Amino acid sequence: MRAVLQRVSRASVTVEGKVTGEIGPGLMILICAMEGDTDAKADQLAAKIAKMRIFKDEAGKMNLSIRDIGGAALVVSQFTLAADLRGNRPGFSTAAKPDEGKRLYDYFSDRLRAEGVPVENGIFGANMDVSLNNDGPVTIWMDV
Repeated sequence: MRAVLQRVSRASVTVEGKVTGEIGPGLMILICAMEGDTDAKADQLAAKIAKMRIFKDEAGKMNLSIRDIGGAALVVSQFTLAADLRGNRPGFSTAAKPDEGKRLYDYFSDRLRAEGVPVENGIFGANMDVSLNNDGPVTIWMDV
């Protein structure tokens, strides 16, 4: 699985004029299930994200996890993270097929909740308007 994490002060997703997910301080997580990904990879990614110390402590050091700060995650599906950029037009053949991608997206969100992180979501496959305030900025790319 591939993810881009952005530490945010707030973030939201709107689909067809309706807010489908909204958080205050926490993480915006753009997620892509790749061909061949498994539940075990989603488990590994959720556990790592829940424990990752990328939030500031009282001394201003990145020493706290999303759980430590009582933050939430906004999880948004983004198959374009699988882009193959060898030519001028990106290809996405390494992304999981839509049915499996949605299943793993939902599974990952559930696993992150099981790790003690409140989760909001976008809508898989929808054209989404994503808004966020990147805090830091802190942006981290992950592959598992």
